[in-house]
Amino acid sequence: MIRTIGLIELNSIAKGIEVGDAVIKVADVQLLKAHAVCPGKYILLICGDIGAVKTAIEAGQEIGKAYVVDHLTLPSVHPQLIEAIQGLNIVPEVSAIGVLEFFNIATSIVAADAAAKAASINLIEIRLGLSIGGKSFITLCGDVSSVQEAVEVGVAIGKERGMLVEKSVIPSPRKELFEKLL
Repeated sequence: MIRTIGLIELNSIAKGIEVGDAVIKVADVQLLKAHAVCPGKYILLICGDIGAVKTAIEAGQEIGKAYVVDHLTLPSVHPQLIEAIQGLNIVPEVSAIGVLEFFNIATSIVAADAAAKAASINLIEIRLGLSIGGKSFITLCGDVSSVQEAVEVGVAIGKERGMLVEKSVIPSPRKELFEKLL
């Protein structure tokens, strides 16, 4: 089970690939994602034990220097987080959908983890900047009160970091809409 993740977001694709190679050489971490995102940025998402992830992220920051836009090391992640990033969570029918939209990628990961820990919800997906102008968003579901609670936790994180774009809570979503989110 993945317990700690690390992320580096860079504003250079070439430097991002260089940093990606370095972070997986410097510590015993697994590379979960490494790809370009809009608008011409590059993200690296790794996992491993906390010491290895910290070492890898610090090395990545040193090599990436001025190209590093954001980074994070997040220990004790919620079990649904990685599956939501990969779009693999199995979601039951629900009574509400929540959506959180952010200007950057790191905030969505932190907010999704906190939301999943705060309320009894299911993360549907965490979309990380691909084909959406470098922004990110989270979709989650559950009963109305749990979705509202989770969304408010995510909103607080987005506001604290100055990265919140918008939020929505949709009670009783139509089945067609819900199916398109999966």
